[in-house]
Amino acid sequence: MCGINGLYFFNSKGNEAKTLMKKMADLMIHRGPDSEGIFLNQKIGLSFRRLSIIDTEGANQPLTNEKGNIKLVCNGEIYNYKQLRKHLETRGHKFSTQGDTETIVHLYEEYGKDLVDHLRGMFAFILYDLEKDIVLVCRDHFGIKPLYYNINQDRLACSSELKSLMLALDEKQIDKKSLCYYLTYQYVPLDKTILKDVFKLLPGHRLIIENGKVKTERYWTAKFSPKNKSLEQYRDEIAHVMEQSVKVHMQSDVPVGAFLSSGVDSTAVAALMRHRKKIKTFSVGFDGPQNECIHSSKTAKVLDTQHHKWMISEQEYFQSINDYIRYIDEPVADPSAIALYLVSKLASKHVKVVLSGEGADEFFAGYRIYQEPLALKNFALLPGSLKTGLNKLIKPTFNFYGKNYILRGTTPLSQRFLGNAKIFVDDIDNIMLDLPSDFQSPFELTAPFYNSVSQLDPVKQMQLIDINFWLPGNILTKADKMSMANSIELRVPFLDIEVFKVASQIPTEFLINTKATKIILRDSLKQVVPNHIIDRPKLGFPVPLATWLKGKRGSHCIDVIKDSGLGKYINLNYADKLYKDHKKGKANNARKLWTLYILAMWYKKNLN
Repeated sequence: MCGINGLYFFNSKGNEAKTLMKKMADLMIHRGPDSEGIFLNQKIGLSFRRLSIIDTEGANQPLTNEKGNIKLVCNGEIYNYKQLRKHLETRGHKFSTQGDTETIVHLYEEYGKDLVDHLRGMFAFILYDLEKDIVLVCRDHFGIKPLYYNINQDRLACSSELKSLMLALDEKQIDKKSLCYYLTYQYVPLDKTILKDVFKLLPGHRLIIENGKVKTERYWTAKFSPKNKSLEQYRDEIAHVMEQSVKVHMQSDVPVGAFLSSGVDSTAVAALMRHRKKIKTFSVGFDGPQNECIHSSKTAKVLDTQHHKWMISEQEYFQSINDYIRYIDEPVADPSAIALYLVSKLASKHVKVVLSGEGADEFFAGYRIYQEPLALKNFALLPGSLKTGLNKLIKPTFNFYGKNYILRGTTPLSQRFLGNAKIFVDDIDNIMLDLPSDFQSPFELTAPFYNSVSQLDPVKQMQLIDINFWLPGNILTKADKMSMANSIELRVPFLDIEVFKVASQIPTEFLINTKATKIILRDSLKQVVPNHIIDRPKLGFPVPLATWLKGKRGSHCIDVIKDSGLGKYINLNYADKLYKDHKKGKANNARKLWTLYILAMWYKKNLN
């Protein structure tokens, strides 16, 4: 696991970039405290920070081939590298390291840009072909590892972290459209970032520079294609593929542990790891009836792990916010991200690699919101014109019991579901002082995705929206940034291309009903997951934010928002009203206030 940077110059100025490359690498030393490497010639600069996991004494980057005409820096792990290595050696390739990343160099020699079709893993890499003057930048299928980039008339700049990329920018300006989307999603979705002219390479995409021309293209897309198999077949396939995925994700020359919450996903991963050797597990929680540590400690005892836990106080949580803002790079207003930072901090004292349960909810329909289409199925029997008319009739009336249910039932899925977070939507023009003239509704962002899967049932459509929006924008961003902030590698066995091949074929009726989510996943794992966990409903991570923001913390947050300099973009009077209504108990505005507060903290540190 590492941090990578790249500068490619269209006009042969690479030799002038040594100082900049060094600064970009130094700024992400937390991603790779073990070693660094820099390659520089007149066309390209590559810098690298290494967290040594496999072949800890060798495999330093930038890597090269036998001829020395290919240079590579890569952040991530290739889990099928041993099989790839054997295959490539039969084709005459000579390896100089025992690491996993060198397989990419030789795959390029063999398959060119299509090398990504052979990779099983998490990765973001920059490869340069010196002879052909070709740059190839790729990001893994699901967006587990990040890659930011900026292009101007002189050069391409790319990096694992926005803060490092910002060193290469001539100017830093907030992108007003991205700001609007952040206020809705609590993160900036798709290929946008909070900064103007800075982008994220999308999951399953590659960027290529050849003959002086830059293009990005998709090499893989997530598709659901339900197959007619029995429940027993799917159960066996899930059990087998998860066991194999955990096995390959445990490959390491350093200690490996697991995050352990009160949910089925992380418990399943820890249980499958425990079948191979005794492991260390880590959890955090908050005082209250939904304290994660109560259940995780019980699970750890059943699994016989070496368990470590941390009860996070309100003071510790808020004391960590400055660190969080430093490492998250661009604003992500998920309250659980700070808990993830702290559990990573705890784990870093004991291990260098942790496995976690991200991705199970998107692949196997684990979010409770996915039950909504089942609850609204009777509305599907009504003619479209009747639903439209009923919606228009009901919307302006006073609130009454059942009004929200009718409104949801008479609103098309594509006009009500943006993913797992929806903060400012109807009131976006209240919080923004002026919307950009070319601003598109968030629903216009999701529309192409809905159109591409209109033949699928509503639950499958929701899963694919989350796989393209919520998963890379929120879940994986905080997972990467918070673990790497503490110099540990986080691996996600559910987010494996082989696991998705199985999950993509499962019909919705095997996944979810009105009473339960992830039905078949729970069923397939019941032999390894303790009974007290297997049927627990999805809870998320319960941060007591609403309670905290009614007290002195809320007063502090609104003061930060007002003093941040954001007044040129957002309506501070409306923000103050949100705070006062929340404090008086008129509305639960905790998530809206938190979204503004995280934005304000980020803005003060980076742009004000």
